Amino acid sequence: QVQLVESGGGLVQTGGSLRLSCAASGRTFSMYSMAWFRQAPGKEREYVAVIAWSSGRTYYTDSVKVRFTISGDNAKNTVYLQMNSLQPEDTAVYYCAAAKRDGTYYSLAELKTYDYWGQGTQVTVSS
Repeated sequence: QVQLVESGGGLVQTGGSLRLSCAASGRTFSMYSMAWFRQAPGKEREYVAVIAWSSGRTYYTDSVKVRFTISGDNAKNTVYLQMNSLQPEDTAVYYCAAAKRDGTYYSLAELKTYDYWGQGTQVTVSS
């Protein structure tokens, strides 16, 4: 089993920045990739970004590609999401997820690819 704990959420004004962290513990050697998803009120959970541990490949959804950066620290089993130029539409609960297998650009954006999930951290962007 792998446990994921997110932190770093909060309230920020439009144009501001936040850095989310996701610390993994347990059988972390079994993780192939880690990702961030988000879920706004009344909407489905959506993919934000993913990083593959072994290759360092990163992918982003189009709406955050220029503004967000995903990175990882293997030694700390932690993945980060640096979010800049935040907009009200970025308001959501942000979830960290880990997958035990590789995937394609498309499959890594799907919820069903991921085996472990954190509890989420709230990000609120005020206008």
